[in-house]
Amino acid sequence: MPASLNQIVPTPQSNYDQLSITEATGIQKKLRGFLNLDPLEKQIRTIAGADISLSLGSDTVYAGMIILSYPDLQPVAYSLIKSTTAFPYVPGYLAFREIPALLQAYEQIPDKPDVVMFDGNGFLHARRMGIASHFGVLTDTVTMGCAKKKLAGIYQEPGESRGAYTPVIDKGEQIGFALRSKEKVKPVFISPGHNMSFEDSMNITLKCLNKHRLPEPTRKAHEYVNLFRNGELEEGYHEIKELPLF
Repeated sequence: MPASLNQIVPTPQSNYDQLSITEATGIQKKLRGFLNLDPLEKQIRTIAGADISLSLGSDTVYAGMIILSYPDLQPVAYSLIKSTTAFPYVPGYLAFREIPALLQAYEQIPDKPDVVMFDGNGFLHARRMGIASHFGVLTDTVTMGCAKKKLAGIYQEPGESRGAYTPVIDKGEQIGFALRSKEKVKPVFISPGHNMSFEDSMNITLKCLNKHRLPEPTRKAHEYVNLFRNGELEEGYHEIKELPLF
């Protein structure tokens, strides 16, 4: 965490479960002041997808990040963590429930990815601080969000063709995009998280589309985390020597 945030944000692993919704809202509003949406300048060689799996009635969290080469999108490594959370499931506060475990998964990666794509929102959030933005500010990394649901704003349906998109607007401000990632399916919602622009978030997403609704980083993260939850993958950091069959 950048030193300038130490007096604003409690250590996530130890304190997030103790926060009230009012306190969590205050943290989101303070973090908003550190958000950077300037264009991405560095070259992208790797991109990670981040996801978790948990049941609403359970405090057990299975979290993971899968690292892909970019732009050819071949899995090269993954990091998996089993943890617990007591923070309640409240829309708009996903970060407080998921970030502690995802930070553990990120911290055990020796060679950090250039970009992390989250299965959740970034700037597309009522307080402009979805999980991708929250994580990005805490770690000062390059992040973006690709969500299956819209947290805030309004939009017009994008065209039916794959790759069509329209802006999502909230209170007169653009907060993200609705993207038709696959023909004849509902759009996904794209937004920058931290250290990238709106244009960057869309350009990266378009390069990560394959034949599925979800871009490859978050789709692969979902697969690996569920394999981990089912006991088919082991906890920890692992490099991939051969391309898996799933």
